[in-house]
Amino acid sequence: MNITENAVVLFHYTLTDEEGVQLDSSTDDAPLAYIHGHKNIIPGLEQAMEGKTEGDSMKVTVPAADAYGEYQDHLVQEVPREAFQGIEEVNPGMRFEAQTPSGPVSVVVTAASDETVTVDGNHPLAGKDLTFDVKIETVREASEEELAHGHVHGAGGHQH
Repeated sequence: MNITENAVVLFHYTLTDEEGVQLDSSTDDAPLAYIHGHKNIIPGLEQAMEGKTEGDSMKVTVPAADAYGEYQDHLVQEVPREAFQGIEEVNPGMRFEAQTPSGPVSVVVTAASDETVTVDGNHPLAGKDLTFDVKIETVREASEEELAHGHVHGAGGHQH
């Protein structure tokens, strides 16, 4: 079966950045499972998987715009230290969930002083071209229940 809309795909991957540094890999774990066409993985990788089949391998570089997006300067903000009420220490590298008019956003602290805290709402991989080395393990049709829930059930997926 080829990878098309509503196919359940299980695959192993190794992810590297522009310098070839390994950022992540599933090779020592269970394969990643997703339903094709449901925006469960980054758009550029999903597009590259279209039409592939069980047993296929590929290496694809996904540009930042089709991965985690371009780095957006406006997502870096300096906020008053008082916004972190009840938190004794706020240090660079700490991650928080900020409430915004568009809903919750994950931010990381990049700088902190007694008066202000600088937070970055960009994904850690925003602005980076990413290379995926992929081995497709399984391709099958999604069940009605999986389509209704929007995620894979069973091996490699969500257990109910």
